[in-house]
Amino acid sequence: MVEIFIKQCSYAYEVQALVKSFYPHQYIYKKDPELFGHTLLDAATEDVVQIKIELEEAQIGISLLQNEIPILEKRSAVSKDKTYKNQLKILLYQIASKHTGRHLDWGTLTGVRPTKVFMSIMENVHTFDEVKAIMKSNYLCSDEKIELGYQIAKKEMDLLEQIDYKKGYSIYIGIPFCPTTCLYCSFTSFSAKKYANYIDDYLDALFKEIDYAKDCITDKKLTTIYIGGGTPTALNEEQLERLLIKVTQTFDFSDIKEFTVEAGRPDSITFEKLCLLKAYGVDRISINPQTMKEETLVRIGRSHTVSQVKEAFLLARKAGHENINMDLIAGLPGETLQEMKETLEEIKVLNPDSITVHSLVTKRAARLNWEDDIEIPQNVDEMTDLARHFAATNDYVPYYMYRQKNAQGSGTGANQENIGYARPAKYGIYNIIIMEEKHTILALGAGATSKFVFEDENRMERVENVKSLVDYIGRVDEMIERKAAFLRKEGLHEQ
Repeated sequence: MVEIFIKQCSYAYEVQALVKSFYPHQYIYKKDPELFGHTLLDAATEDVVQIKIELEEAQIGISLLQNEIPILEKRSAVSKDKTYKNQLKILLYQIASKHTGRHLDWGTLTGVRPTKVFMSIMENVHTFDEVKAIMKSNYLCSDEKIELGYQIAKKEMDLLEQIDYKKGYSIYIGIPFCPTTCLYCSFTSFSAKKYANYIDDYLDALFKEIDYAKDCITDKKLTTIYIGGGTPTALNEEQLERLLIKVTQTFDFSDIKEFTVEAGRPDSITFEKLCLLKAYGVDRISINPQTMKEETLVRIGRSHTVSQVKEAFLLARKAGHENINMDLIAGLPGETLQEMKETLEEIKVLNPDSITVHSLVTKRAARLNWEDDIEIPQNVDEMTDLARHFAATNDYVPYYMYRQKNAQGSGTGANQENIGYARPAKYGIYNIIIMEEKHTILALGAGATSKFVFEDENRMERVENVKSLVDYIGRVDEMIERKAAFLRKEGLHEQ
């Protein structure tokens, strides 16, 4: 167990995240330093690490105790040339690293979007060596991660400039239905079978929000549309066509650079649906196996087979789809490095246009987090390294990246990054947009969160929709008014 004591709450999030990286166990955060030295646990039965942080205007001090016995202490004068938060994290890193003997590849970076840090640096310095020096001194990143982050940030910046992202915005449309709920899933989704009677009512409510969205933002051009979920192809053919007709007849496609539908689950895909997507102008889809191991698919609650993955992919090619992504997850329960290798070999035969490799994350809302008999691999780092090598040797370029809390892993790779790899001209534009938060996204549907970006002010504001399917159907007018009220407050739209 780890206890953290810090008086100033403004740095609590960063401190907790960094401590969690070094000590991937349950910990307690106490902000009142007067509580220091007191615990309800019996030190004889459980090892207790205590980290006390003292923040002064000109000095930072950190003490580490084990079972209330002082082990390490470090103090540092605060430099006026560097941010206070960074200096605190560096000192905390040094203490925790010395105590655990561990080094983190991403250094003190704890956020989910490390490329945002690279981009902010690259706006002022231009050579790789300059960026590398800053990332090493300010964030203690490893050479490997610096090279990866720089490469992806440079690619993202180039692609964003090509689409003139400052003058555009994007639309996300959520379809929160799935054939089944995967073991690791924590997203807003409902069984398409159990909630079948709600789907048409949901679409009716969604169409009201789509009608509002048509004229919601008038000073920017629509750049991308992304229909996700859930699994959009969990809709039947008639419902899917209703949705596609509504989208294509409502929005102006004159400036759209990408129209994506996350087909996702192979067991929800038919040739007729794939032809509909093509006929209505969808130019990027995902068919996501996660793994090509039959036993794992059963274990994680995916109600499709490996054969269905292959069949769906070939049907998509037959229907004329030329930009197909496939998602894979490293660290699925019971899988080995050899099975990850075999999955990649199967994917190579299909030859998708892009692949996205995720590290398994155990989120609180997912069933995986409380199943007792699930064995999680500990060599996830090796699996993601294998995927990185596969991508490099098969002409896939890393083009976007993000990190997640509680990703499985060990050693220096814990909290591993998720990376999208693509062939040239097959990059997922929306993926970059949502990761870098430099572009407004108007989100529609249950559980959707709109992000309004004010780049000149370095500000982003969120407006959320309710997650409950029934609440969304019954309260869609309220969801519309939330957006309208926000835009009125910002002086952007009169409704």
